Amino acid sequence: MTEKLDPERMLEGKVVIVTGAGGGIGRGIALLAAAHGARVVVNDLGTSGSGEGSDASAAGKVAAEIVSAGGEAVANGDSVAEYRGAERLVQQALDSFGRLDGVVNNAGILRDTIFHKLAPEDWDAVLAVNLTGPFNVSRAAAPHFRQQNGGAFVHMTSASALVGNFAQAHYSAAKMGVTALSKSIALDMQRFGVRSNCICPFAWTRLVATIPGDTPAEQERVERMKQMSPDKIAPLAVCLLSEAAAEVSGQIFASRNHEIFLMGQSRPLRGLQREAGWTPAQIASHALPALKSQFYPLDRSSDVFCWDPV
Repeated sequence: MTEKLDPERMLEGKVVIVTGAGGGIGRGIALLAAAHGARVVVNDLGTSGSGEGSDASAAGKVAAEIVSAGGEAVANGDSVAEYRGAERLVQQALDSFGRLDGVVNNAGILRDTIFHKLAPEDWDAVLAVNLTGPFNVSRAAAPHFRQQNGGAFVHMTSASALVGNFAQAHYSAAKMGVTALSKSIALDMQRFGVRSNCICPFAWTRLVATIPGDTPAEQERVERMKQMSPDKIAPLAVCLLSEAAAEVSGQIFASRNHEIFLMGQSRPLRGLQREAGWTPAQIASHALPALKSQFYPLDRSSDVFCWDPV
């Protein structure tokens, strides 16, 4: 089947929803998906990077850009944080184009705050968009994917979740939750030919632009990140939506400028056993020292991805 794919039109005939597509990574994915033959539902509420306000024109501008280039697209301004909004989004794809083949859960907000100062309302808002949003849209699309025996989900996670970062407890928790959600979808829906994968994107976007640059080290990191334009995430997303990735599901990828990584998933590193079981004191004197050499340090994503983007 993959041999017949036109490498320049890998999504020919498919209908794809891209959330948060009014700018940045989502816009890049929507444009490239359309260039590869997809009919695209461009979703964006048009909020600020922290989730305030709205701009109904955000999605419309990208949809118009696709149409002016000869593609097919419609705009949608529903909030993915509300299940009814996600249902309307999916229904618009069906009403406009008659089917739905792929969903890119890209919409996200940031409200960076150090943990001991994190307000409950900020926790709720960040999880509503970054975790409940992907659930809402995926759940609304799932019955249609099941009925047609096929479909692809691509969800955006973050190095803040997979590795770690300061002042992002709510964002990191949501994005780690996305990886578990994706794996569960992949397991539950594999018998219906439905695939689900994650991308950890490294790109300079309006959300990343909120990273503080108060110290020389932070300023240097920001300058490195500016090299990574958001459109460079799109090729991996388009590939994962296509039939070329028909056997790829439950995976976590990272895309960083011209680099692509397959990220690890939690597996046992080392095990210890005592025939009579363990006491707290034995764990302290034996187990912890034996395992210590394989403890993970308190790294940030910049400690792990510490070289300049290639």
